[in-house]
Amino acid sequence: MTQTPLGLFGSEELIGEEERAIRDTVREFTADHIRPHLADWFEHARIPARELARELGKLGVLGMHLEGYDCAGTSATAYGLACLELEAADSGLRSLVSVQGSLAMFAIWRWGSEEQKQEWLPRMAAGEAIGCFGLTEPDFGSDPGSMRTHARRDGTDWVLNGSKMWITNGSVADVAVVWAQTDDKIRGFVVPTDTPGFSAPEITQKLSLRASVTSELVLEDVRLPDSAILPEARGLSGPLSCLNEARYGIVFGALGAARDCLETTIAYTGERDIFGKPLSGYQATQLKLADMALELGKGMLLALQLGRLKDAHRLRPEQVSVGKLNNVREALAIARECRTLLGANGISLEYPVLRHANNLESVLTYEGTSEVHQLVIGQALTGQAAFR
Repeated sequence: MTQTPLGLFGSEELIGEEERAIRDTVREFTADHIRPHLADWFEHARIPARELARELGKLGVLGMHLEGYDCAGTSATAYGLACLELEAADSGLRSLVSVQGSLAMFAIWRWGSEEQKQEWLPRMAAGEAIGCFGLTEPDFGSDPGSMRTHARRDGTDWVLNGSKMWITNGSVADVAVVWAQTDDKIRGFVVPTDTPGFSAPEITQKLSLRASVTSELVLEDVRLPDSAILPEARGLSGPLSCLNEARYGIVFGALGAARDCLETTIAYTGERDIFGKPLSGYQATQLKLADMALELGKGMLLALQLGRLKDAHRLRPEQVSVGKLNNVREALAIARECRTLLGANGISLEYPVLRHANNLESVLTYEGTSEVHQLVIGQALTGQAAFR
């Protein structure tokens, strides 16, 4: 009798019935509606983002861990498991959901006015409006505090100028949460994308996250009323709180990509005959499979522990960094090792392995590079900040 990689760890026993039902629903959705199209979407670098958003809204995963405003209000663990299943299909799909729910929607939900919440959150939860999150700039990724995008007062209005880079959903977004320097610290603004002076040219020629919309945001004298500002956010704590929400989803999501690679490889090596017996029957193959299963299982136990801490409102930022650093790093290593076991077939879109590996190269560095998370952990261990 064979064993699934996660079955070795008995992690299924740590998941509640409702969480399991949500996870299985998302898994079935990706099997029926996403996986048949992924190779074409990746090859042609095009996805039906608006149609997908509406389907994901009906599924209930957009902002699913938020309370009120037509959001599902699930546990954080259930949200993590949904991210795992979405990324088991493709990191671009999980990115769409993460940016919508954990960045754009969370920013409005946590830091916005009641009017902003009522205007945007129900539509975004339904997938009728798509959001993006403008923090990273062409010259400032890991150091967002040095951003150049600026908002100045002009009477009762705000006027924004600047640019943002590597923005998921940007070209298809109806609303952008944009962070800018002001005379009163860094502030967030809710920017309808049809505002004059706002544009979002799509970034093309990507080798990663090809089944995802990635854009630049350009703001040229974008005039907004005072009601556009997020009233409760001042300083970097606002955007960083949103990043921690998205990073939490990645802790689970990266494991989905790793699981898909490993399950694909176990099946492939069992069917591939070489020198008279299955490739899986050789010691070298089993040593690799065993090591990868260990890292996947340890990552899953870590993710579930962080999920329980988050549900208890006790999850700290450095713990999110532990999960993001470990699980993405190990997921990428698993994807690369699986590619070798598939041989030449490993580079084909007939199999998901190199697609996942390419995507994880982006996941490794967005929402905080590995080095940034190492320094967050280092500061927690020593009490010394070493970023500069």
